Amino acid sequence: MSTTSTVDRAFEAALYADTDAALDTGASLLAADPEADAELARRGREFVAGAWRRGWQPADVVRFTRRELEDEHVRLLARLVVEEHQDARAGARPQPPGPRWSAQLDEIREVAAHPTRADRFSHATVALELYRLLLRLPTLEPLDRPREAGAAKNSPHPESRMLSRIRALLAKAEATGFPEEAEALSAKAQELMARHSIDEALIAARAHSKDAPGACRIGVDPPYETAKAVLLDAVARANRCEAVWNEAFGFSTVVGFEADLEAVELLHTSLLVQATTAMTKAEAAQRRGGRKRTKTFRQSFLAAYAHRIGDRLAAVAEAQVAEARAAEAEAGSTGARGAGAPEPDLLPVLAARDVAVHDEFSRMFPDTVTTRVRGVSDLAGWQQGAEAADRAQVRARPRLPS
Repeated sequence: MSTTSTVDRAFEAALYADTDAALDTGASLLAADPEADAELARRGREFVAGAWRRGWQPADVVRFTRRELEDEHVRLLARLVVEEHQDARAGARPQPPGPRWSAQLDEIREVAAHPTRADRFSHATVALELYRLLLRLPTLEPLDRPREAGAAKNSPHPESRMLSRIRALLAKAEATGFPEEAEALSAKAQELMARHSIDEALIAARAHSKDAPGACRIGVDPPYETAKAVLLDAVARANRCEAVWNEAFGFSTVVGFEADLEAVELLHTSLLVQATTAMTKAEAAQRRGGRKRTKTFRQSFLAAYAHRIGDRLAAVAEAQVAEARAAEAEAGSTGARGAGAPEPDLLPVLAARDVAVHDEFSRMFPDTVTTRVRGVSDLAGWQQGAEAADRAQVRARPRLPS
């Protein structure tokens, strides 16, 4: 019997019949034929390539597999992703653009490096379970779209000095044991992000750049997904982006210009760490007082934190726009702009970018619904979550030297 025939029979038995008996039959066929291993792996790489064609990215598939299956499935998937990428490069097939895709591959290579030890039947079972999942992945909204001629390329670039400073501030915020200091550092990071966004917008306007908004997906993992999605939405809005949550697949898609997307990814990840730290401390204090209702406290705490921190981040961003507008007006009144082409006005530039982001969001997601925050029923959790966000000293501060 040919190896192709063995794999075909195994797939016919296991992939299209969702029963344990069918799975065992397929795994037994594969385990009995060592020569089928190469063909089994090749088919797996084809399933991975099919996921890319349906709009999935490496991190999306790994995240969903981790959510639905086990660690051994994730390790096998990681190896297939790495091998498929190598096949694509060797065959000169088109490669997905962008540094974000490359960064995802780097993380997946680390997962793929972990050794696996399983007998042939177990390995075949894991492969068939994974292929079942890959085969049934639906089509997602593609994140990469052709850009106009002259548009800025979404290619790897060194991290800007501003983003390095923002990353350092957030690292300090996560490391400190004092919530007030953590939140003040986060507020300063948001201030720098807003300033960075303004600078990027003005630079693009001066250069008459045809760059367009893009999109990225950010994982929203259990537990308390609704509150985490609300937090991400708040961070996105404060950074001139729009977000939509896909609850079924455990991620939100954020639409915006690249500099703003980077800011959202950095700040959301850091705020999740900080919110969890603050929640754990508040919960410990509640337990010392004899309280036992943990789940409702946590859900309410995170929901309040997300709601309040969103307001305060937005205030910081608005303050930076006002500061930049005042500096612009002062430069205009004193003639400090100098000779040559006139400088673009800030407010029309930002308004045009907001319209571009909204148009791209509407194109990608013409039909969205509003989700209500569920499970917010604990008054103490809500109050302490709001207080944790309120401790951030979010106010306009003098700009740090560049």
